[in-house]
Parts: sequence; C-alpha cells; structure tokens
Amino acid sequence: MPKHIGIVAVSAEGAALCYRTVCVEGASIFGRHAHPEVTLHTYPLSDYMRHIDAGRWDEVASMLLDSAEKLRLAGADLLICPDNTAHEAIDLIRDQSPLPWLHIAEEVAAAAAKRNFRHLLILGTKYLMEGPVYPTKLRSRAIEWEMPPPDERQHINTLIFDELVYGRYEESARSYFNQLIARSKRRGTDAAVLGCTEIPLLMGDTASPLPTLDSTRILARAALREAVREEAPNAQLERTR
Repeated sequence: MPKHIGIVAVSAEGAALCYRTVCVEGASIFGRHAHPEVTLHTYPLSDYMRHIDAGRWDEVASMLLDSAEKLRLAGADLLICPDNTAHEAIDLIRDQSPLPWLHIAEEVAAAAAKRNFRHLLILGTKYLMEGPVYPTKLRSRAIEWEMPPPDERQHINTLIFDELVYGRYEESARSYFNQLIARSKRRGTDAAVLGCTEIPLLMGDTASPLPTLDSTRILARAALREAVREEAPNAQLERTR
C-alpha cells in the first residue's frame, strides 16, 4: 500500500494545486484514476499571517505542529506543506514532528541540481525572498541565488496577497513577472524559482524568459515518490512500536 500523504495547507490556491497534482499525476504511478490516500488540514490564512507579520515564527511552528498531529490521527504517514514561506517555521519543528516532512526548498534545490542550474532567481513573498529558507538549502548544493531589489520584492508581495491567494491571475501580473525574470536573465541567472505556490498558476516555462522551478508541483511529485518508497526494515519496525 502506498503511504498516506498529509497536506498541511496554509493558502488555498497553492494547496489546491498541490492536491490536484498528487491526484492527477498519481495515475502515472498507480494506474487509471488511482493515487495515494490524501488528507488535508488548514487553519485560516489570516491566523498564519497575524504571526508571520509579527515575526512570531514559533507561533507559526506551533500551528504547523497542530496540523501535523491532526493529520497523524487521520492516518497520514508523511507530511508536505505547499507554502514556501511557512518553511521558515518547519525548519524549527521537524525534529519535534509526529510525522516526517518533505521540505519544499530541499526538493527544489535537488531539482535545480539535477537540471544543472547554478544561479537562481528566487520569487515569492517578501518573507521568503528575504528569509533563510532557500539560501540554506541552495548553499549546501553550491547553487547561487539572487532576489529582486526591494521595490520589486514589495510589489511581488502585494500581487501575491492581493491577487494570487484569491485566485486572481491578471495579465498585468503575468507581464510584470515576465519582465522581472527577463531582467534577472540579463544579470546571468539561469532559472527562476516560483517560490510562492500560487505563482505556477499564473505562469510557467511557456510564459517565462527563463526555465522555471515550480515549487508546488516539485513538492507534490516528491510526495508521490515518497509514497511508494519502501522503508528499510528497521524503520518499519520502529513504526510498529
């Protein structure tokens, strides 16, 4: 039996894309209409943002742990969080979690290394672009990165929270991201990390001057791989105790 995937959601649009990817692409592994069992839990985005805006990452971490426990009780075997920003808190609690997490930045870094990308543009909320989530994981693979300048970071953040999380995907926003990525390409980056899980709903490789790393689908595909990965005998024994 494949492992039961638990999705700790934060924003609705990114979580929905992640869930849909698991279900749709699961058929290529498990057969027609088949995919692993999936359970999703989320608190309101407003509850998360109250703590994120104040820099209270310990409170964000506590919310994530509460979701993790609910998903454990529902039978999940592993956890994913299709929200890049929240991973600053996930880094604080992975050792305390009742279930193992796949880390979105680790999976994106692995995908970048596999495709031989060496200099990435990081796009996402201002908290993500200015935070430690991606630098920590990219540095371990000797991958360089950059973020947009401050005024562009603020505008990206506004687009995410005023439009994308509400399911609004305007041509003006698509054009803005396209121009921003084109400027980064001229500075020497070789790929763009779509590090807000809603950005892939706005644009992808066909609309981008650079190859993109779709963090949402990369995480979902990693969860599918993990769902069928066999555990070592000693790990199986630990899970039965």
